[in-house]
Amino acid sequence: MKVILFSLAMLGNHSLIPVSDRVPELKIEVLCKATSETDKAMGLALAQSDADCMRDERAAQQQLGTIWTATRPAVRDSCEGEAVSGGAQSYVDLLTCIQMTDTANALASTTPLRGASKNRNKQ
Repeated sequence: MKVILFSLAMLGNHSLIPVSDRVPELKIEVLCKATSETDKAMGLALAQSDADCMRDERAAQQQLGTIWTATRPAVRDSCEGEAVSGGAQSYVDLLTCIQMTDTANALASTTPLRGASKNRNKQ
């Protein structure tokens, strides 16, 4: 009985499930096909082709491979959720989210700027 309860407790505790050290496998073909069709339907002069979209997605996937393990697991999870939301899966979105989060964290950790003050030099 104790073994069963312990097993159920382990299954219910999501914090014990390790975050993958590999970039997730996304189905970018669906996104690229839809993007290409939408661009054409809108009559855009510079519509992105399916091949160009796939090239961009694969380039983003390669860039993610170099930064994935250095990215905090919480950021990876959050950005992965964002990158696959709405049914579309995009390495470009995943990479952009991670880069923006890193930039925001870097800016938040810098000392705030102080404006000019007449009294600062008097102290």
